[in-house]
Amino acid sequence: MILEPWAHASPVTGTMLRGWCTPPTGRPLLHVLHGNGFCGRVYEPMLQALAADFDLWLCDLPGHGDSDAMARFPGWNLFAQAALESARTATARYGAVPRVALGHSLGGVLTALMLGEPGQPFQRAVLLDPVLFPPAMLLAMRLGLARFNPLARASRRRRRQWPDRAAAARALHGRGTYKGWTDEALQAFAAHALRDDGAGGVTLKCAPELEAAIFASGPRGLWPAVKRVAAPTLIAHGRDTMPFVLAGARHARALNPRAIATQAVDGGHCFMQQHPADAAALARRHLLG
Repeated sequence: MILEPWAHASPVTGTMLRGWCTPPTGRPLLHVLHGNGFCGRVYEPMLQALAADFDLWLCDLPGHGDSDAMARFPGWNLFAQAALESARTATARYGAVPRVALGHSLGGVLTALMLGEPGQPFQRAVLLDPVLFPPAMLLAMRLGLARFNPLARASRRRRRQWPDRAAAARALHGRGTYKGWTDEALQAFAAHALRDDGAGGVTLKCAPELEAAIFASGPRGLWPAVKRVAAPTLIAHGRDTMPFVLAGARHARALNPRAIATQAVDGGHCFMQQHPADAAALARRHLLG
């Protein structure tokens, strides 16, 4: 898999969005959005398998990976708007090939928001364990109860610095979000989600404060957007994921059964990092129709 860096001056964010892409080959173009605190190349073990059938466009959201951070988190909807604008303009060099989408966690929700927009470019999509907050959870956020969100609490406690990448991989192995990850997936996180800190160590590219701010908030108009989705969309969720993700997947399926299907797979919230080959096979089957 050959990946080349790209950069796009986003009129939506006023910052530089960056990411990675494969050279155009005429294959369908797969737009990839990562989870909160991650970046596109964290999923390299899965993407290596998908690169045989797709050209890849990995978009790092503001404050993640190599994309510039904004002065403050502007909300889920603006992140989705920026990713959609990038997908419509910066991928023009791939020509008139089918465009499909894949998103994990936060990236899955943003992909759902994009799919609900008029004239969106994607013909099919896969959402990997998207954090589709059920209506009651979104209401709690609007009432100021977001601080009780377990994802936000965990993000605030995240360690952000290590002596080197090897030490980071050792420290994260088998812990929390990273439990059950393959060695290759953990090495991809250490290689691409950390940056040199200038003092000989490494630090998270995504600040824990931004990660917590994202999880302490929610998207506007999520469920009306889900109801508008017309492209065939598969929501794949881990059998051991968080209960509210299961509830959100069920609600999405009930709200829009013509476009949305659900499937349970082995693993937790990051099942694609635990079983990358299986996740790639599942995505390939749906995206190629």
